[in-house]
Amino acid sequence: MDQVDAVVVGAGVVGLAVARALALQGREVVILEAAGRFGTGASSHNSEVIHAGIYYAFGSLKARLCVAGRERLYDFCRERGIAHRRCGKLIVATNDAQLATLTRLATTAHANGVELTRLSRAQALALEPALACSAALHSPLTGIVDSHAYMLALLGEAENRGATLVCNSTVTRLASAGESVLVGVNGGEPTLRALALVNCAGVQAPAVARLIEGLPAQHVPVAWFAKGSYFTSSMRPPFQRLIYPLPEPGGLGIHLTLDLAGGARFGPDVEWISSCEYSVAPTRAAAFYAAIRSYWPELADGTLAPAYAGVRARICGPDEPAVDFRIDDPTVHGVPGVVNLFGIESPGLTASLALASEVVSRIS
Repeated sequence: MDQVDAVVVGAGVVGLAVARALALQGREVVILEAAGRFGTGASSHNSEVIHAGIYYAFGSLKARLCVAGRERLYDFCRERGIAHRRCGKLIVATNDAQLATLTRLATTAHANGVELTRLSRAQALALEPALACSAALHSPLTGIVDSHAYMLALLGEAENRGATLVCNSTVTRLASAGESVLVGVNGGEPTLRALALVNCAGVQAPAVARLIEGLPAQHVPVAWFAKGSYFTSSMRPPFQRLIYPLPEPGGLGIHLTLDLAGGARFGPDVEWISSCEYSVAPTRAAAFYAAIRSYWPELADGTLAPAYAGVRARICGPDEPAVDFRIDDPTVHGVPGVVNLFGIESPGLTASLALASEVVSRIS
């Protein structure tokens, strides 16, 4: 039986960041990915936004790791020539009834140490003349990034330090063996012994955790699947910044994000589904037109087209408040060598480098 220092389950952006951090410490790392290549799940089905840290409760892992990870991500991309842009965004109140919510959002952001500027309607329109709003918050720290190039860089640096990515490898058995974990893939008997196992499987993280023999069931949350669809528009957007409505239950609202070529995409919405799938129903366009026209009234009929969908790694249901990231280490569940990451949805991309450092700090 082969032995390695660490196995990372899942080659999304967080798994790759964790693998890189472990490899930089000189540990021998194997990354097991069920798909045929890295980054095929939520890491490639998102808005590619570098978040500032506005929305998350003060003191939460989401707030702390987003703020820390944001600056580390900007530095990482700048130093390696990865395409990105600190374009900023406007969070808009589209009517006077939303002004109090805008104020509460600003209070949360300031508690997290995030720079924001309150704008009147006239000030917002001076920045973005095509915008419709009653007032707005300007976040100059928000940006966009080429997520694929970022993941490729993480993988390259991990591999340069000896990490190995093994695709088409679905973890099907995990057995605790003293201070190590025995790992079996694709229905076979365990053939790999790991001194540490980090479960970065995203939406499948609870399913992977249930495979761990000896892990108490109460430490495995229920997985919920919240799909978010995206649409593109044939109209070139008249905006220089990202445009976000106020958050809605389950998400941040159908927002306008720019890609690095200047095109626009809209989404995600929120659709609770029973299993992980990525189809986009054209019929959802009607709700998109209504939501987008609340802040961009000039959007013309017939200009939206389905683009792609992502599925959030949710561990709370549709009628429950949002919960924090969970990093469950042996002090939580009692199984040596195992760290489970649950609920790593947005801002997971932004927080990925800080998340990786947090995980590595919990592995002896």
